[in-house]
Amino acid sequence: MASQRQPGFWNFLCSFGRGVNIVRLVIVNLVFFPLLFIVLLIIASMIIGGRAERVADNSVLVIKPEGQIVEQSSLSPVQRALASMSGDAPKQIQLRDIVGSIDAAAKDSRITRILLLPDHLQAGGFAALHEVGAALDRFRAAGKPVVVWGANLDQGQYYLAAHADRVLIDPQGGVMLMGLANYRLFYKDLLDKLGVDVHLFRVGQFKSAAEPYILDHASPESKEADGFWMGGLWDEYLAEVAKLRKIDVAQLRSDINGLPDAIAKAHGDLGQLSLDQHLVDGLATQDELEDMMRKEGVPAGKSGHGFRQVSLTSYVTTLPDPSLQTGGGVSVVVAEGEITAGKQPPGQIGGESTAALIRAARESRKTKALVLRVNSPGGEVYAAEQIRREVELTKQAGIPVVVSMGDVAASGGYWISMNADRIYAEPNTITGSIGIFGMYFSVPGTLDKIGVKSDGVATGPLAGAFDISRPLDPKVGAVIQSIIDKGYHDFVGNVAKARGKDYEAINAIAQGRVWTGQQALERGLVDQMGGLGDAIADAANRAKLGKDYPVRYIETATGAFEQFLAGLNDNAMIQVAQNVGVRLPPWLAQLPKMAPELSLLRNAQSGRPNVYAYCFCVPH
Repeated sequence: MASQRQPGFWNFLCSFGRGVNIVRLVIVNLVFFPLLFIVLLIIASMIIGGRAERVADNSVLVIKPEGQIVEQSSLSPVQRALASMSGDAPKQIQLRDIVGSIDAAAKDSRITRILLLPDHLQAGGFAALHEVGAALDRFRAAGKPVVVWGANLDQGQYYLAAHADRVLIDPQGGVMLMGLANYRLFYKDLLDKLGVDVHLFRVGQFKSAAEPYILDHASPESKEADGFWMGGLWDEYLAEVAKLRKIDVAQLRSDINGLPDAIAKAHGDLGQLSLDQHLVDGLATQDELEDMMRKEGVPAGKSGHGFRQVSLTSYVTTLPDPSLQTGGGVSVVVAEGEITAGKQPPGQIGGESTAALIRAARESRKTKALVLRVNSPGGEVYAAEQIRREVELTKQAGIPVVVSMGDVAASGGYWISMNADRIYAEPNTITGSIGIFGMYFSVPGTLDKIGVKSDGVATGPLAGAFDISRPLDPKVGAVIQSIIDKGYHDFVGNVAKARGKDYEAINAIAQGRVWTGQQALERGLVDQMGGLGDAIADAANRAKLGKDYPVRYIETATGAFEQFLAGLNDNAMIQVAQNVGVRLPPWLAQLPKMAPELSLLRNAQSGRPNVYAYCFCVPH
């Protein structure tokens, strides 16, 4: 009997082995062929890559920003490469790349003009746009024209366009300047229905960041403060656009306020209305734009059509890397995004990781001065304090520290900035918001709705106090408020010490109130108006570096393969793949975006009060 069953068992083992082998081969092939494909593309890129990066004489630098202008890309090199290979351009562009390319093109005899196509720019704050605009002004001062063309321009895109010699829009398009708004969603009624209790502890009459969790509308104090800084921001916008376009400020404001009636009178023709209001210089289709370039002496493109051009992403790869220069120079550390605990990837601020970058800069013999570029609405208090301490230690080491504020450097963003030797901001930077708050959520009401109760014993008054299944004891709430009060006192006291003022003077302009850069300058919270370049020059001067010095960005080190991938956008490898019809499926590039963006509460730790210095202060 046993001899009859043996072959069947043996056959089963053989079949099982063949199945395992098939699965193994499938897995190996799934890994092998994509890797082989990438290797072949790399070889092709190496063969023709040199030619792809050459800039021909009499070329137009075409700047077509896609997505947001950022201080530091939060997309990894792999994500950027996948996006390009799927035909979906990365939706971020670094400010330093735009400004550096424009400044280099101003001195490059091969570049005769700039064509700016801002239709796909997703403008965030105005400070970064102000820096790009200043670079365009320097390009024009070198005797080279800037032309802008677009189909439809919003007010952020137009803020850049106004710096051009000529602004052209499609006859079917137009310019829409509407003003600023800051509307928020309020969750109190929803939380009440869910039975969630929100306990807010704050200091500062105008510290309104967490109001949506305890109110169903904006408080009068919040509206008062927002109206003041947003009004200042809008005044700066109108003044600059009016100056650049040679329009009376009062007339520009009147035209914007009367836009609904003006559009109706123009029978919906936004293009002609924009021309009549002197916001643009002409109406032209894209074909007419190309003909204009040809008539003005720009040679035709390689195929005999269009005009000779080089894209911004290609031009950036031709520029020398200043970090490769030898000798001591200025180190730049970027602090962008929400401030959270621990280690965070590039494009985000981690209490440990950003502090480590500042420490690395301080300990490097090449660092003679440090610039901290801040673009942050704040976040966790302790993480901000970790970074501030490293700034203070760097100063104590005899290294000058200068802060350059970007679009926003408020609350925790100001916390990490306050100890610098000098603080630069743009007139339309959003800053201040000196105040802190704590939040704690408990859910006994939620549990009660589903018939669940919590009960037991504890050995002390604080034992189990932060069990979210139980109501918060008022005595424990008083303890938390005391801690928040102390944190606010420390914040204001540290600012007063850093700014050379007394406590009451800073407390009067603190209270969680937001200011524009210009308003902050008038109140002594910043030292000077200026951009990143001004801050770098100041730091170099403090370190007595002379006129020629390297500027190095201190960032998380990347491997050789990642460095290669970082340069793939719009270069030979991508062109080779797309020219032969090879594209990765678009959904592949979207995979990293499928996880929702981390918000303030997504970083909160359950079962404990979370203390923040945060500002929701970016208008739309």
